[in-house]
Amino acid sequence: MMLHAYGMGGTIRTVVNQANAMVALGHEVEIVSVVRRREAPQFAIDPRISLVTLVDQRDGRRPDSFGRKAWRRLRGKIVPRGEFAADYFTERVEWAAMEYVSGLRDGVLVTTRPALNLISARRTPRSVIRVAQEHMNLSAYPETIRREIARHYGRFDCVAVLTRTNQAEYRRLLPGTPVVQIPNAVHKADQEHSRQVNPVVVAAGRLVPQKGFDLLIPAFAQVVAERPEWRLRIFGTGPRRTQLAGLIEQHGLGEHVSLRGRTERLDQELADASVYALSSRFEGLPMVMIEAMTHALPVAAFDCPTGPRDVLTDGVDGLLVPPRDVDGLAAALKRLVADRDLRLRMGLAAAETSRAYAPEVVMPRWDDLFSRLAEGDRPGARFEPSL
Repeated sequence: MMLHAYGMGGTIRTVVNQANAMVALGHEVEIVSVVRRREAPQFAIDPRISLVTLVDQRDGRRPDSFGRKAWRRLRGKIVPRGEFAADYFTERVEWAAMEYVSGLRDGVLVTTRPALNLISARRTPRSVIRVAQEHMNLSAYPETIRREIARHYGRFDCVAVLTRTNQAEYRRLLPGTPVVQIPNAVHKADQEHSRQVNPVVVAAGRLVPQKGFDLLIPAFAQVVAERPEWRLRIFGTGPRRTQLAGLIEQHGLGEHVSLRGRTERLDQELADASVYALSSRFEGLPMVMIEAMTHALPVAAFDCPTGPRDVLTDGVDGLLVPPRDVDGLAAALKRLVADRDLRLRMGLAAAETSRAYAPEVVMPRWDDLFSRLAEGDRPGARFEPSL
């Protein structure tokens, strides 16, 4: 169950990949999209998968009832303030999600963000195996969310997180609750490798404060001052496009930095580049970074919570610098762009690291977890699916 199966983004892509892998293994799979705002999914969904929409918003969102403010104070209101997607959860949307999970009687329900996890914890019948999938580190959530997680996630049969760091966080908060670490999988591990011939740095993600492109642009200005032939291409859409365009102009980088918007050929863009930059203020598990590593791209990244350090080994397959350290990020980028041999060496190591996130490595862990839960295996907090 996911918020918007028809949208773009790393979480949507990885959940669709997971569903495709599960149906390929012989499972009966249904993707539940709480809302729908596009005609067709942006990622390929196996035709054997049933795709269900709860609230169709292609003609726009319907206004809530007159009693919305009162409803927020009632017991029916579950999604707390501070949920990153709280604006999606109108009265109609939240009730539709609650009604759907309440009507389930068996099978495994996997929910994929705090709002849906909390709805599942409080409304899904106990006859259903309930798995909460968390794509973000616990410390990134505001106190309103962490408090509800601590209060309700103990009802789940299992909580699945992406990194060992996340696992430790959730185990401290949820003693006695099974918390397993299974990373997201890339869609394909064997990708075309960068030939390290184009002076191009790539970054990708939603144009929102979390992704830190406002920090990357001034860092790249320092690169251009020494290496004017290099270019930065930022892929993604979002509400901060105008502000970022202004920042590019402010630094005089109109010929050096471009906001490329959404692309359907990101794999080729990565293969054509020479460096990947991760400037996020926080992450769950940075999947586009790992996708870049499948193309043998070395990475310059902020050591933000969480994800980069769980994947990268500093000095081996990338360079880690302190969070939000613009000068440090600039220095890492300058080191990489100045040394092609270093990029080739780190790129090969990055491609090797990325193999741990191949579908054929990750997906059997989900299959094993679901099988063991279906057999009634609900062990304590030290449970790990077999590899």
